[in-house]
Amino acid sequence: MFDDEGREFQVVINAEEQYSIWPADREPPAGWRPAGKQGPKPACLEYIEQVWQDMRPLSLRRQMAERGE
Repeated sequence: MFDDEGREFQVVINAEEQYSIWPADREPPAGWRPAGKQGPKPACLEYIEQVWQDMRPLSLRRQMAERGE
């Protein structure tokens, strides 16, 4: 996808609270916004691993909570 050598990345998040990384010198794709972390790819991936504890989309978590699951 991208040549990672020397590239800075940013962590991005969407409305479903799903995380990804995107080159820091590019605007995030539609539906995604910066999550506040930027740096080398390994650092961004480590950040995602720390903060994204529940991989279920937000809409599913809400549905499950409404049903008492």
